[in-house]
This record gives sequence, C-alpha cells and structure tokens, in this order.
Amino acid sequence: MSEPLSREELIAWLRREGEHRYHDHHRYHALMHDGKLTKLQLQQWVLNRYYYQTRIPIKDAIILSKSEDPAFRRMWIRRIHDHDGAAEGEGGLALWLRLAEGVGLDREEVASCRSVLPGVRFACDGYVDLVRERSLVEAVASSLTEFFAPDLMSRRILAWERHYPWVSQDMLEYFRSRVPRARRDAEDAIDFVARHATTYELQSRCVAALIRKTEILWHLLDCVYAAYIDPGWGVTGPRA
Repeated sequence: MSEPLSREELIAWLRREGEHRYHDHHRYHALMHDGKLTKLQLQQWVLNRYYYQTRIPIKDAIILSKSEDPAFRRMWIRRIHDHDGAAEGEGGLALWLRLAEGVGLDREEVASCRSVLPGVRFACDGYVDLVRERSLVEAVASSLTEFFAPDLMSRRILAWERHYPWVSQDMLEYFRSRVPRARRDAEDAIDFVARHATTYELQSRCVAALIRKTEILWHLLDCVYAAYIDPGWGVTGPRA
C-alpha cells in the first residue's frame, strides 16, 4: 500500500489535474474570450449556465449535512449565503439574473430553467449526485475547481468589456464578486482536504472527485457548443 502524500505533494497533484482539465480550455470559452460568439450564443451560455448556478447552494447544503463539526459548518455555510443572499434580490443567483438581463434575456424565463438543455440539466444534477454519494472530504475536493476560477473570471471580465461592449459593465458584477470569494473558498477547501485526506487511497479518491467535477463542467459546455455553435460536432467529453 502506498504511503500518503505530503500536504505539498497532494496540493500539487490536485492543481495539476485540475489545471489540465479545467473548462477554461474548452472551445466555447476560447470563442467567448476571443469575441467570436454571436449574441445568441452568448445568451444561451448565460441561460444554460444559470442552471448550474442554482445547483451550487444545493450541493453546498448537502456538504453541510455531512459534517458533525460546527466550525466547518460555519465556514462552509458562507457559500450558501454568497449564492442565495441574505434577502430576495441579493447574492450570486440574483447577480446572474442581472447578467441575463444585461445580455437581453427575459429574467423570468431564465429563472424558470424551462429552456435549459437536457444535457446541461443532466450534467449539473450529476454534480449534486456526486457530493451526495461521496464522503465529506471527497465532496469538498470536488469544489476545488475554484482554484482556477479567479483567473478565468478576470480574463472573462476583460474579454466581455472589450468584445461585448453592448453588455453594460455593471451587469458583470457576478464575475467581479467571484474573484475574491473563489480564492477564499479554494483556500478553505484545500486546507480541509489536506488535513483530512490522511491515506493515499483517500487522497486518490479526492483527486478523482475533482476530475469528475471538471468533466461535469466540460460536458455542460459540450452541450451548449453542440446546440448553438456546431450542431454536427456532437458531445465528445472532456479534454484529453
């Protein structure tokens, strides 16, 4: 049986796998950041991605329910507050609906999720299933795509300001708000995983959970790409 990796080795492994597989490499994001998406293609990304946003506080509530530690729950519950807000019209979900309005979508239509692609719905529901089925530390590890979110959000803001000036800058507040919060959340999560994944087997399962999360994010973009950019391309799965 292999000896457990050191904290530094485990973090390096997680970073390596996550960075290689993160969805910033997907062609949909490449086209977005190069200013090559049509208005419809940008709108449909916003509309379909909103369903993923709605799953985030649900998966975080499941993670909370797995912990017996009040300190962990106090730390993790901030994520739910970040997305749901303290009152109606606040939080990340509300900011995403403002973004939807900013790209010309009907707020109520987006919030209803009735136009979400079936494949997108399947992928996002799979994230909820992932955290429900795995141990607490594996579920936390699956969130570590947030390692890479701040850089992606920063690039996205610059790209939208440059290439899609018809979207008001104040509608991009979701992206701006996630930069510091994703850094904080990633630091909290990696510290928890490093302290609680105490065997090589468990460390391997944590890496596998992170890889599965990257596949879910990749599949979401595959579905939107196949539907709105290249219907003949099909859904091929994550980057090799």
